[in-house]
This record gives sequence, structure tokens and C-alpha cells, in this order.
Amino acid sequence: MKIFSKEITAKNLRRGKIHTRKGVLKTPFFMPDATRASVRGLTRNELENVGIYPMVVNTYHLMLQPGALFLEGVGGVHTFMNWSGPLLSDSGGYQVYSLIHKNPKLGKITEKGAYFRSVIDGSKHFLTPQKAIQIQFALGTDMMVVLDDPRPPLVSRNEHQGAVERTVRWAAQCKEEFLSQCKKRQLTEQTRPLLFAVVQGGPHEDLRRECAKELTKIGFDGYGFGGRHIDEEGKLMRKIMEETAQAIPEDAPRFALGIGTPKDIVECYDSGWDMFDCVIPTREGRHGRIFIWEPDAHDIMRQDFYNTINITNKKFETDLTPLDRSCECYACKNYSRAYLRHLFRVGEPLGPQMASLHNLQFYTNLMHKLQKYE
Repeated sequence: MKIFSKEITAKNLRRGKIHTRKGVLKTPFFMPDATRASVRGLTRNELENVGIYPMVVNTYHLMLQPGALFLEGVGGVHTFMNWSGPLLSDSGGYQVYSLIHKNPKLGKITEKGAYFRSVIDGSKHFLTPQKAIQIQFALGTDMMVVLDDPRPPLVSRNEHQGAVERTVRWAAQCKEEFLSQCKKRQLTEQTRPLLFAVVQGGPHEDLRRECAKELTKIGFDGYGFGGRHIDEEGKLMRKIMEETAQAIPEDAPRFALGIGTPKDIVECYDSGWDMFDCVIPTREGRHGRIFIWEPDAHDIMRQDFYNTINITNKKFETDLTPLDRSCECYACKNYSRAYLRHLFRVGEPLGPQMASLHNLQFYTNLMHKLQKYE
């Protein structure tokens, strides 16, 4: 089965189709984070109505609650959350390592994997490359990510080098376990999930290229950009993104993990990336930050194609216009800025819910514009 079919547009941009066992995904596309098998505050119907199809679930959180064995027993996370579209699961590594880097007392990274304590009940866990794959098969997701070794961008080059080497070794172990699970479960090329490796190397272009080269030798369905994509000033490291994309095979999907703002997504797409996920649209929505189309911005490759407003600001107290006149989401068609500000001010959950819904509609519309951009 051909995993990814692509074409190059007149402006040298990639677009194509990724074939998963749950359906075909047109690239570029964005996946909201359904971290604990839910996009916070939104129902299935609401997600479907704004055009959400694929989503990302979090292996780390789901292995702790409600547990991989339980999810496998009920038919997987699709059944549990009543979602029929494609789901991608991360490896849980980024969350584990973030936990350990913030508080070394909560765990330790070794050559064999990561020891850590649950922040829920203090129970001890050991996440290995093999176990990360086993858990994802228990979840039953359609796209899986190998266990990698992410490091903060400002650590030494030697530490990044070691992380690259460990990432490659672990990727090979994940691939071996993946093939074993496919055989055990009698999965064919048409019924198996897709497997993504993750390119590490921090801010060092040569390490990124080295990591991509070694991962390509092992062979995966797709490849992701791991670690931080922004510098210490919060600016996109575009050159690193471009170099890493060019080091990944042309015929493989490129997954920009954790990206990001609308501006960063557009820049990364322009740099050769196909898939994106981030908590930004819903997290920002819950805090009252709303993404708005600029009425005179006809070219989304410009930096000023959108703006943001904070709906809790006093200037919206008597503003009876929609959040965005050009938007067709439920919030914009039914409620005013003044009403949504009121909901936030009085602590009514409907406010964050509608703001999140609108932001997801904005992201969905952005991806549609990118898919049609000529």
C-alpha cells in the first residue's frame, strides 16, 4: 500500500494524501490534541461540525488513566471516546522527559528507557521503546510515534549528540517491536497502523541531518520534527525546520510535532512540512484569546493574515458583533463578542467552550486555504 501520494504545486509547495486504515488525510492538515481522549470542553458533534477529522491522543496520560489494558479491553481508544476518524498517538516520551527535566526526583532516563513516578498517585513506571509501542497498539491508534529522547535546546552539543544516538537506537527497537506486534495481531499492509520516527538534534543542523539519515536507514512510514522548534526568544527556527525537512525522504509524510501558532504553521508548511498538532487553539480559547481573520489579507503566506483579540477586554463589553464576521462556526453565528465576554467574566463554561470551538474552526479554515493555495 502506498502510504503517501504527493504533488508539488506551482509555488513549490507540497500537498498530497496520507492513507491510513481509518481514512485518507489531505495534506497539509492540523490535529487538535485530545490529550486524555477528549478535546477539553467540546463534544464529538462540535468537533465534527468544525471539520475536525484526525486528532492526537497522549500515550503518557492514557497509560496512567484509565490504563492501556482497560482501553484494549473495551476495543481501543476509538471506541472509548466514540470517534471514527483517524487518531495519532505520541509515544509519551516528551511528557515523561519534561517531567524529569523539571524535577529529577520524579524519574531518570537510562539507556533502556525512562523510570518515572506518576504525578497522580506516585506509582512507579518504566517506559521502554518496546513498551511505548505495546501501549499504542493497546490504544488501537492509526498512527504511532516511536519513543525518542528530546532535550532542551540550550543543553550542550554533546548532550544533543547523545540524544540523537539514543533516539536512533530506540527507534530501531520500536520498529522491531512494531513488526512483532503486527505479526502477532495478524495485521496486513492495509490494516496496520503507520509508524513515525522523530528527528532530534536540537538547534544543530548537522545533528538533525545525521539523525534523519540514520532513521531513514531503518525505514519508517513518516518522520517528525522533535524537540523545540522555537529559540529562546520564541521565534521559529525556520532554517532548522527547512534543513530537517530536506533531510527527510520526499515520499514520506513530515510531521511537525507541537506546531503551533497560525504563523508558524504557515512558515513550516512553506518549509516542507505536512502535518501539525498543537494545544494552542483550544488552550488559548480557554483563556479568552481569539484568532480573527484580517479582512484585507488575501495571501495567507503574508505574516498579517490574522490577528488575535482578548475577549475579556473591557472594550468588548457592549460589542454586539460576532467574534469574526467571516466565520461560520456556531459561536460566530449565534453569539456576540459582548455575550462571550460576559460568559468569561462570570465564569460560565460556555465561554471557553465557544472560544475553543471558534479557534478550531479558524485552524480548519486555515488548512483548507493551504490545501488550495496556488
